[in-house]
Amino acid sequence: MGIVTAACAAYASLAAWLWLTFAQGMFWRTDVRLPPRTAPTRWPSVAIVVPARDEAEVLPRSLPSLIAQDYPGAAEVVLVDDGSTDGTGELARRLAAEHPGLPLTVVSPGDPAPGWTGKLWALRHGIAIARTAHAAEPDFLLLTDADIAHEPDSLRELVAAATSADLDLVSQMARLRVVGFWERLVVPAFVYFFAQLYPFRRVNRPSARTAAAAGGCVLLRTGAAVRAGIPDAIRQAVIDDVSLARAVRRSGGRIWLGLAERVDSVRPYPALADLWRMVSRSAYAQLRHQPLLLAGTVTGLALVYLVPPAALLAGLATGHPAVAWPGGLAWLLMAGTYLPMLRYYRQPVALAPLLPFTALLYLLMTVDSAVQHYRGRGASWKGRTYARPSDA
Repeated sequence: MGIVTAACAAYASLAAWLWLTFAQGMFWRTDVRLPPRTAPTRWPSVAIVVPARDEAEVLPRSLPSLIAQDYPGAAEVVLVDDGSTDGTGELARRLAAEHPGLPLTVVSPGDPAPGWTGKLWALRHGIAIARTAHAAEPDFLLLTDADIAHEPDSLRELVAAATSADLDLVSQMARLRVVGFWERLVVPAFVYFFAQLYPFRRVNRPSARTAAAAGGCVLLRTGAAVRAGIPDAIRQAVIDDVSLARAVRRSGGRIWLGLAERVDSVRPYPALADLWRMVSRSAYAQLRHQPLLLAGTVTGLALVYLVPPAALLAGLATGHPAVAWPGGLAWLLMAGTYLPMLRYYRQPVALAPLLPFTALLYLLMTVDSAVQHYRGRGASWKGRTYARPSDA
């Protein structure tokens, strides 16, 4: 009976990997970059809104890149100091004085109102300032995190893509920092798993129901934000980027999501504990705080990622090829679909077979996220803890 059960699990895992590889929107491909674009006849105006809470460590590497944008149209930067205690606002003003370029406004909205997450409260304030600071409101809003560095042509290319393809939302998944051992092991897998949940090609089909964005870099038409009620309509969202994309699509907007080439996160995650917090703070919110979804996710992760190596090794050890070969083939498909992401992050292909171990870490992070939620700590970030939306 044990061998029969093991064989069934191995074949089920293989079937899952055949489906993921060939029927899940080609999620593993990394060639989804900005769509073809040409310069518009008139460059639209843009307000760059940056929510920042205790970002003094990364701001010197990110804010100057925004101020230095080589953009032919009218543009400005609004940095929203969200209750920082490390001098973020003062540092931003000093950096603007040292790096001439786009004008910078630093504002502070005070503590979030009940029912709002801190980042969305900051975005609400920044968007309101951007829309009322001048006689005419900006045509576009670039919502970008304080740890994201942009090459000088980033804004120009984003706007050209939006105007050329008549898009309401253009979002790029910033290339995350990959330096230390744990970053190499965990970070490429983070983007791989995200693309598996939200295949970029599927997101980018106008008729698709799947919607997602990458919160570090979102160019949004101001008119589309107004129609979708952004950010008020998603004020309780912990995973705000996906919620934003869904709101824009529901309101009839056209969205696009892909990988970045010249947009990078400069935030370091040198220790496993840092990466653990990054994932666990919102993992259970992604599952809508539902125990059944948690159980299904844990079971699914185990079947898809842990069964293949276990089946191969068990089959070889016991001499049962009916267990070994489907497990081995599933593991091969897993590693093969992971290779493009490793190449995108310029990492050695030897990391591909280690994906089951990384998936185990993500499984434990997800369980820990649920444990923290039921201990009353919920989704937390930089000293704030958020209740589930129904409790807010």
